[in-house]
Amino acid sequence: MSESLVERAASLDAADELAGLRKRFTLDDTVYLDGNSLGALPSHVPGRLADVVTRQWGELRIRSWDESGWWTAPERIGDRIAPLVGAGPGQVVVGDSTSVNVFKAVVGAVRLVSDPARTDVVVDATTFPTDGYIAESAARMTGKRVVPVAPSDLRSALGPSTAVALVNHVDYRTGRLHDLPSLTAAIHEAGALAVWDLCHSAGALPVGLDAHGVDLAIGCTYKYLNGGPGSPAYLYVAERHQAAFDSPLPGWTSHRDPFAMSPAYDAGDGATRGRVGTPDILSMLALEAALEVWDGVAIEAVREKSLALTDFFLECVDAYVPESAGVVPLTPRDHGSRGSQVALRCGNGDAPAVMERLIARGVIGDLRRPDVLRFGFTPLYVGFGEVERAASVLAEVLLSARPSQ
Repeated sequence: MSESLVERAASLDAADELAGLRKRFTLDDTVYLDGNSLGALPSHVPGRLADVVTRQWGELRIRSWDESGWWTAPERIGDRIAPLVGAGPGQVVVGDSTSVNVFKAVVGAVRLVSDPARTDVVVDATTFPTDGYIAESAARMTGKRVVPVAPSDLRSALGPSTAVALVNHVDYRTGRLHDLPSLTAAIHEAGALAVWDLCHSAGALPVGLDAHGVDLAIGCTYKYLNGGPGSPAYLYVAERHQAAFDSPLPGWTSHRDPFAMSPAYDAGDGATRGRVGTPDILSMLALEAALEVWDGVAIEAVREKSLALTDFFLECVDAYVPESAGVVPLTPRDHGSRGSQVALRCGNGDAPAVMERLIARGVIGDLRRPDVLRFGFTPLYVGFGEVERAASVLAEVLLSARPSQ
């Protein structure tokens, strides 16, 4: 008799070298598959944040800018994120939102390109809408034009008029992983600069910013990095570009001598150039505490488990959900083209209702209208038994929704 999927899930959980990390998070008995939108709470963060509020703010007050290290937090936390995205120290700065950092990166990249014949900012046409909005605005402000291109057509769209290409590492709808190494090489071969959005890849898979010669990158910290709702984003500027990086938002904290209060702007050195205003200390220090869950964790092991989890989920969906339910995976089955989420197209047009019923049954995912069910797999705290349970409940929900014959 062949091993059941329930039994195999138990075997996989027993052999999982990352299983012990789950206890670092505050979780319940729901199956939480929405870490690609908001990561779970690391259990030590409330106590750490309480210290920030009661002691650092409440007792030390203004002294904490120096004594508690508030002033240097953007660079310090950037260096904590750097290994997770394959960057050396001094190239990542934390602060502001992803949208603000997209603006800094795109305008800064355009300003690094001196050739006036390079008039185009090529943008991933499937990008998260804000990236497109920001790129369009940045292009207008710099006298360029936006050229939306499907990632599969990016190579053929590059040419002597391309200044910058803004590309998502993982498609937020489908979970498709785009080939950062080869696309970056193609962008450089065309004489342009590569800006990557890492929101759906950082903390889920190796990125290799330095190894693959990426020019600039941005990303959020509230998904797989578990920094909390609205936690500050980050900006990566490769060391080779830092001296010439001209931020479109030259705030006082990026000045070479911030407290001189000089009316003339003189940019500081290194990643500091990516700073703008006063750091958002409460959310920033919550993020710093949250990043401690990565102590002793190799991103390669996380990627291996991510692929195993998503493989197993697809296998369970294949086994449990009949073809007549009209559910089709949008996420590639090929490991080289898959992030850490699985998107299913709900062909019956009932995706919102299906997700609502899943959540009521204790399986938490999300959707993208009109018909995409999304399930994010965070290897630090998701187990194989939960994966099997999610697929089983999905099948039950879909079958119960079918009209009687």
